[in-house]
Amino acid sequence: MNLRLVTWNIHKGFSSFNRRLTVHELRDSLHGLGPDLVFLQEVQGLHLGHGARHADWPAQPQHEFLAGGLWQSAYGHNVVYDHGHHGNAILSRHAILHSHNQDVTHLHFERRGLLHGTVEVPGLEQPLHCVCAHLSLFAGSRRFQLDALSQRLERLVPKDAPLIVAGDFNDWRNQADELLARRLGLAEAFSDTGKPARSFPAVLPLMRLDRVYLRGVRVRSCEVLKGAPWSRISDHAPLVVELTAP
Repeated sequence: MNLRLVTWNIHKGFSSFNRRLTVHELRDSLHGLGPDLVFLQEVQGLHLGHGARHADWPAQPQHEFLAGGLWQSAYGHNVVYDHGHHGNAILSRHAILHSHNQDVTHLHFERRGLLHGTVEVPGLEQPLHCVCAHLSLFAGSRRFQLDALSQRLERLVPKDAPLIVAGDFNDWRNQADELLARRLGLAEAFSDTGKPARSFPAVLPLMRLDRVYLRGVRVRSCEVLKGAPWSRISDHAPLVVELTAP
């Protein structure tokens, strides 16, 4: 079993500072990478205003547009407003057996959710549990959200089941590593390099915000996609991790 995984905060399909619509470039770039699993944050499920202003705004929700017939998709909306909503998505080349969006909002003005899906991967004896995360900007809220995540996975996921938790953790102080290792047996994909990868801002990555935590699978290689064209597509750089069975 070999898997290629991508996690990316796509900034609702716009470049840094919303200068231009990039969702078409984003789809082409994702398809070019050929991943088996994609974890996406800030996915625009609906936006009536963008549809009116941009002639090439996709008619489909972004997770369906980006999947483009190559992948199955699961989506969980976290932030809902009069003209639309956005949230997290998981795209998979393999069958998505089940998905659930867990509301982990801690502050009423900052809606957050964790999208948990199970994927049937050939070569794995048990379904692969995948969680797409986009955590709070505030440390206290992140602790609350990591505890809520841990409680759910401790309750629902067998301890020997393969598990991936990936996304935008907003965890510049790297406090998630110890908790996720202790409670869920997870290791960060870039841990062999000493620290999580620098992924934000995409034009000059300095902050270690985006993460891939794993158990029950082995990392073959990992990289941050820096420079053009990636830095022109979103304000975060994508992470690519190659995985194999343990």
